Amino acid sequence: MLRTISIGNHISVQGLFVSQGPDGKIAVSVDNRVYVGTPVQPVRQS
Repeated sequence: MLRTISIGNHISVQGLFVSQGPDGKIAVSVDNRVYVGTPVQPVRQS
């Protein structure tokens, strides 16, 4: 499943979900790299 994470204030990464840590951060895989960051909440249409 594709997930988007935020790394810092201005960088977002979208990749395949790898794992979730006990602190709520998730890891995503892009090519041969794994990035860890805060999950971005989806925008809900009303």
